[in-house]
Amino acid sequence: MVITVKDYDQIRKMYLSGISQREIAKQLHISRNTVAKYCRGNAVPWERKIPERESLVLTEKVVTFIKACLEEDEREGVAKQTHTARQMFNRLVAEEGFTGGESTVRRKVRELKEPKPKVFIPLEFSPGEAMQVDWGEATIYMRGKRMTINLFCSRLCASCAPIVFAFRRQNQESFHEAHVRTFRFFGGVSEKVIFDNAKIAVKEGFGAHAKKQDGYAALSAHYGFDALFCNPAEGHEKGLVEGLVGWARRNILVPIPRVDSLEELNLLLQQRCLAYRSHQITGKRASVGQMFEKEQEALRPLPGYEFEIAKCRSVRVNAFATARFDTNDYSVPMSYCGKYVSVKGFSEHIDIFHQGQLIASHERCFGRHTPVYKLEHYLPILEYRGRAIFNAAPVRQNLPETFLEWLKEHTSDHKELVQLLWDCVDVGWEKVWKNNTTPPAPQAIDDVVTVLPVNLEKYDLLTYGKAGAHHVG
Repeated sequence: MVITVKDYDQIRKMYLSGISQREIAKQLHISRNTVAKYCRGNAVPWERKIPERESLVLTEKVVTFIKACLEEDEREGVAKQTHTARQMFNRLVAEEGFTGGESTVRRKVRELKEPKPKVFIPLEFSPGEAMQVDWGEATIYMRGKRMTINLFCSRLCASCAPIVFAFRRQNQESFHEAHVRTFRFFGGVSEKVIFDNAKIAVKEGFGAHAKKQDGYAALSAHYGFDALFCNPAEGHEKGLVEGLVGWARRNILVPIPRVDSLEELNLLLQQRCLAYRSHQITGKRASVGQMFEKEQEALRPLPGYEFEIAKCRSVRVNAFATARFDTNDYSVPMSYCGKYVSVKGFSEHIDIFHQGQLIASHERCFGRHTPVYKLEHYLPILEYRGRAIFNAAPVRQNLPETFLEWLKEHTSDHKELVQLLWDCVDVGWEKVWKNNTTPPAPQAIDDVVTVLPVNLEKYDLLTYGKAGAHHVG
């Protein structure tokens, strides 16, 4: 019988008032053994004691066997092929001569599988000692298109001053650029930068045994910080910045922002992070901004030369006047065909140089095996290859089909067509189309030339005069 706290209360009070155990059992309809167990307060119903039999059969050897089964399941990592409590019981009987019951094994398995409560140690950092960084994702609308962007979040550990930057990709170039922009924003460098074990930073290993990627090793050497990495699945080791990721999504990106560029979004993120400095965190004696002023003084100075964040390649321009970078081809002026150029891939754009001179710049393409053309790079050759214009990929990539159809119908010769294409480069195809389809404005009154009506009477006189002269003659 299950004894409730109410039953226990009645048993104790009746017993203390002098009523016999027999009478208590009779009045409460409870067995005398149960009354005898609880009446003196030697046992309580909310604590279950392990039966003596169970404690005898659950020997250290048996418990070790059960733990070994659970550890084997975890090591193998096959979710659908793990030991059940019944299988453990059967193995114990067969292999260890276990004499207990299956329920005893079940209880022990349940106890061992219970998640242990996590205990964390509150941390405190000195000004300038450390900075935590992390990536997160968010949804925005850019030029009306819904897209997922990546947030690089950084937070100084002493003052909790934050900064968040948006990137389209979590690649090496973005990772390096984010660090450089963060140090520039804070006006200095912390002694340590704490990050997880992402491949853009870690070549092999994890935690204290992680080996940095070459680029990240060069970055940390140039800025003079120690790169520390968290242990796997130990997000609390950088809990400050993990909280920042959620804060940025909830407080800056709700409602979902609609922007025309990442620059516009990053300006919004920076403004909100600066505004956060007026906030005072519970338990802190000063505002974030006041603590940051002290921490900034302790940061290491920025190096005199800013780290080269681009991924660089030296490639040869092919016959189509394109240079390849990460499987994509970017156009350059036709005059550079066959020459070697230096391609610098930044987080959001591509710059192409020849002998130190910038010859082309493109918005970075994140597709694969995709050509990216600029119309002006191909117009010089199209000027004398007119038949190729409407089939030229650089023309079709940069001008919509409806505009091309209009050009076919409204251009009288090749020279006019090429001039309109150059105008598209200079002012944009939309303006060219608008300027050539809008009817001319009405002339001012002063500019109108007055045309006098013809005097038909003079014509009649002339005619009749000639006729009369003929008649008289």
